[in-house]
Amino acid sequence: MYGTPGTVLITGTTSGIGLNAANTLAMHGWQVITANRSPQRATAAAAELKIPKERIEHVAMDLGDLDSIRRSMQSLPEKLDAVVCNAAVYKPKLKQPERSPQGYEISMATNHLGHFLLIQLLLDRLRASNHPSRRVVILGTVTANSKELGGKIPIPAPADLGDLSGFELGFLDPVSMANGREFKPGKAYKDSKLCNMIMMQELHQRLHEKTGITFSSLYPGCVADSSLFRNAPKAFQVIFPWFQKNITGGYVTQALAGDRVAKVLADSDFAESGVHWSWGNRQKKNGKQFNQQLSEQATDRETASKVWNLSKQLVGLH
Repeated sequence: MYGTPGTVLITGTTSGIGLNAANTLAMHGWQVITANRSPQRATAAAAELKIPKERIEHVAMDLGDLDSIRRSMQSLPEKLDAVVCNAAVYKPKLKQPERSPQGYEISMATNHLGHFLLIQLLLDRLRASNHPSRRVVILGTVTANSKELGGKIPIPAPADLGDLSGFELGFLDPVSMANGREFKPGKAYKDSKLCNMIMMQELHQRLHEKTGITFSSLYPGCVADSSLFRNAPKAFQVIFPWFQKNITGGYVTQALAGDRVAKVLADSDFAESGVHWSWGNRQKKNGKQFNQQLSEQATDRETASKVWNLSKQLVGLH
C-alpha cells in the first residue's frame, strides 16, 4: 500500500497534514526529510508523534524566502525519490499585504513561488533516483477549484488570476494580487493554491514523459482544525470545524488527511500522472479516491504556460 520505501522531502511538518504524512511514511519504512522554518519545532513535533529518529531528519527552509530555499540545497541528498509540497500560509486578517524578503505578497511567495522554485531545483535529484515510482505531490484545495461547491463561494472572492497582470508587473509593491487588483488576503490564499494546481498540471505536461516522474495534486478533505487557520478570527476557529463536522460532512482528521497524502505519494493505486485526487465520503476512512475534475482556469494550457514562464522570472530562473 505504501510502495517501495524511499527518501521523501516534505515541506511543512511542524503540525497537521505534513506531520501526519511524515509519520505514516516513516512507519512504513520511508526515510523522511522535513523542510521547515524551524527544524527545532519540526523535531519536537516528530518526537511527540514518536516518529523513529532514525527515519527522519530536519532541514531549515523558509518557503517564503527564495534565498533560504537555495541555501537549503546543500543540506539535501544528491538523490531524492519523492517530494510533497505541503507548506502553506493563510492570513485572512491582514489589512495590508505582508511581503516576503524578495518583496512578493506572502501567500503567493510561500504557497506557490517557493514550491515552484523548490521543484525546479530538485528535478535533477529526482531524475537521478532509481526508485520505481518517483513522484511529486502538491496539496490543492477545494476553495480554488470552481468545479466544486467550495470553489464557487464568493467570500471574499473566488480564486481568479485574471490576466496575470500582477505577475507581469513583477508582484512588487504596490502590486499584491495575481490580477493586479486590490489586496484581499483570503483571495490571495485561494489564488496561490490555484497556482499550485496549475503548476502540477504544467509539470505533468512538460516533464512526465521526459522524466518518468509522476506529478499529482490532491484535496484530502477539510482539516478544519489545522494550524493553517491559526491566523483566522477566533470565532471562525470554533465555528468552522463544527460546521464541517455536522453540516457539510467534509471534515477529516489530520491523521486521515496525512494518510491520504502518504498513499498518493507511495501507493500503486495513485501512479497516474496529471491527476487531482479527491475522495468520495471525504470524512470516511474507507472513502474511495477519484480523479476530481479541475476548473478551466486550472487546466487552460495558455494560462498554465504563462504562469510557468512568469513564475520562472519571479524566482530568478530566466
